[in-house]
Amino acid sequence: MAPENEKTTKPNPADDSPAPQGPQSTVFYDGSCPLCRAEIGLYKRQGASSRFCDISQRVPEDMALSRDTLMKRFHVRRGDGRLVSGAAAFAELWKDTPGWRWLGHVATVPPFVWIGEGLYRVFLLVRPALQSLTRRLVDGR
Repeated sequence: MAPENEKTTKPNPADDSPAPQGPQSTVFYDGSCPLCRAEIGLYKRQGASSRFCDISQRVPEDMALSRDTLMKRFHVRRGDGRLVSGAAAFAELWKDTPGWRWLGHVATVPPFVWIGEGLYRVFLLVRPALQSLTRRLVDGR
């Protein structure tokens, strides 16, 4: 039994403690896209423990997917080596990011995983227009 002046707490999934130790995940993102760069910059500033690979610059030699395939969807290679894409990839990145971990865990549970993938597919349809708009606003083109 804990002394009266000590509090006992249960683990909290919203906890912003460091990500579990082990192999890091690797985030593959389109660094030529200003929208993508801004979002990845946000996660980096938040202290994401993932590694980041700009696939517009180079694709790792051990990657089984082509640059074209990687550029069509957001991909993350989990610490266990499994490659995930779309909403599942965002969930993995969020699990590695302080302040977002709770959302990463929620996003992997049905029906949230299905809703997230549906929303991601809708986003893919409007992504070219959003990229164009972002380029005009940011770069003045």
